[in-house]
Amino acid sequence: MSRLPEDYIAAEHRLGAHNYKPLDVVLTKGEGVWLWDVEGRRYLDCLSAYSAVNQGHCHPRIRDAMIEQAGKLTLTSRAFHNDQLALLYEDLSALTGAHKILPMNSGAEAVETAVKAVRKWGYEVKGVPAGKAEIIVCANNFHGRTLGIVGFSTDPTARAGFGPFAPGFKVVPFGDYAALEAAVTDNTVAFLAEPIQGEAGILIPPKGYFRKARELCTARNITMILDEIQTGLGRTGRLLAEEHEGVEADVTLVGKALSGGFYPVSAVLSNSEVLGVLKPGEHGSTFGGNPLACAVARMALKVLVDEGMIENAETKGAYFREGLGEIRSNAVREVRGRGLMIAVELHPEAGGARAYCEALRDEGILAKDTHDHTIRIAPPLVLTRDDVDWALERFDKVLTRGA
Repeated sequence: MSRLPEDYIAAEHRLGAHNYKPLDVVLTKGEGVWLWDVEGRRYLDCLSAYSAVNQGHCHPRIRDAMIEQAGKLTLTSRAFHNDQLALLYEDLSALTGAHKILPMNSGAEAVETAVKAVRKWGYEVKGVPAGKAEIIVCANNFHGRTLGIVGFSTDPTARAGFGPFAPGFKVVPFGDYAALEAAVTDNTVAFLAEPIQGEAGILIPPKGYFRKARELCTARNITMILDEIQTGLGRTGRLLAEEHEGVEADVTLVGKALSGGFYPVSAVLSNSEVLGVLKPGEHGSTFGGNPLACAVARMALKVLVDEGMIENAETKGAYFREGLGEIRSNAVREVRGRGLMIAVELHPEAGGARAYCEALRDEGILAKDTHDHTIRIAPPLVLTRDDVDWALERFDKVLTRGA
């Protein structure tokens, strides 16, 4: 007996925790940039599972790599070596120039790993007094949902009711170099930021901000940590978004698209100094670096490069932004973005972005609202020009009609 969409939704509501508020669509199949619901309706995916499926849904080469490895060996723990981990290290190092790599599972785990490692580096290498290490972060940041991470969030929804929180973090406005410089002390061990703030609404800092931050970190012996979990792996039209500013972080965090949506995989990419402080027993993960994850990640990286997805993100992103910018709508305040990481910010008086996302769903487009008045657009990087034209017709209809 087939179930109706409302049956699935009711069961989720009855049995699941209510920590999400998804759009009312029940998906059952994905291919490339398209998704289908349980009633057979097709949608253009403009979220990519928060940029986890940059390579498109169910990419056949990644799927085949997963199936092949799943038939051989899936998990050993790091108590033993496996024949895929070293190969992933080599692939990541060749692509990014990383000298040391630590694989984890989720993006939040990568962030927590970096925080632990850089504090230890501060004490053992920089000489910060025990218990005094400070990490500078940015207002409106989003680095995950763990207790350690929400402790330095400025989002009241993320923080309320979860304290007390760990000390050791200073918050400065994103993109404000003077505030960053003023926050630095002799106890500052790291500056942690997103190159573009995704959850905050695709916020891009002033040109040159990260170049000056890089110079400051170098001059004051501070580790620059860039969270590229959403912005990295082609999303902005570069392998890493830091390339737009011509900088190189000391520690770069990647995840999400590192597996093309097939499996949770993340990694801390570092210079030798920071990750070099970790000794056996001081940090780890049962699933981190498992052979199945490594085989999937290796192919996910390979198809990004082989199939020109990074370059496609740049060209189709520019075309998409141009088309959105030409829509004459009193609801739209600004269109901004880099590559296929795009935001349509609405005037507050236009009503909430959620209603526009619901209207877009009815037109066959799945996008996500963020921070009340922003529609976030991040389709898979296999998007074609025809796909963009199809989407623009529907965005035009919804934005000019109103929600």
